[in-house]
Amino acid sequence: MPTNTAASQVGRALEILRDRPLVALTGAGMSTDSGIPDYRGPGSPPRRPMTYGEFVSGETAQRRYWARSHVGWARMRRAVPNPGHHALATLERAGTLHGLITQNVDGLHGTAGSRALIDLHGRIADVICLGCRQISPREVLQARFEELNPGFVDAVGPGIETAPDGDAVLETTDGFRLAACESCGGALKPDVVFFGENVPKERVTRAYAMVDALVPRDGALLVAGSSLTVMSGLRFVKHAKKLDVPVVIVNRGETRGDPLATALIDDGCSEVLSALAGVATGPTDREPIGQWRDLAP
Repeated sequence: MPTNTAASQVGRALEILRDRPLVALTGAGMSTDSGIPDYRGPGSPPRRPMTYGEFVSGETAQRRYWARSHVGWARMRRAVPNPGHHALATLERAGTLHGLITQNVDGLHGTAGSRALIDLHGRIADVICLGCRQISPREVLQARFEELNPGFVDAVGPGIETAPDGDAVLETTDGFRLAACESCGGALKPDVVFFGENVPKERVTRAYAMVDALVPRDGALLVAGSSLTVMSGLRFVKHAKKLDVPVVIVNRGETRGDPLATALIDDGCSEVLSALAGVATGPTDREPIGQWRDLAP
């Protein structure tokens, strides 16, 4: 259950969300209870993720990225959905949540059962070739890395810190052997949006359409676990505000979208979303989820 401080905030949010169809926008704070650290939450250390420009600069940067990711993925793939993920899946099954836009790349929303889902920044479980653009499973690449770099993960040891987006904090990556695309020999990259890289236009269009569809249905936008620091997620909050769609933000600490919110809940996603799922299921005679998923032209 939410803390005493958040109890009245939850009550206010319930008044806004009750009997309304919802679209959710989630960020890294959703997954901290699954053991995946975030970038900007309270107490998070400063982090400098690799940019797209760095990654495509050559093998030195790619070796650094993949060595760290090889260690981090061995841990991250064991992460399981937490109560917050399950709460949103419950709201979808109840007919209340009609769409979910996530900035996370961990795939835990899908594992929890969410189906009306847009992985805005891609999924770390997929790999794309920068040459032929073929997409392949990360599990396959992980096995190839293990063959090329036997004992690398064990040599690092369990004390290395796990960082967001499935990598680990390694200082030395010299000697790590890269794997190329098996089809064309091109460089491989996780199929996620790096800093400095644009979100595919098709995903953005579908996400805007989800928010647009709230207007005639008197719906609301529920933001969970995002600081909204970058425009990638904040633009949908701004869009909702422009359309007079109520915005409820659940996050530990302040967010860049706070001035745009109708209600704020300063508490953890697992506690608050579980409470919301218990009472804010709303009517079940909504339009089918698929009609919301396919709104984009």
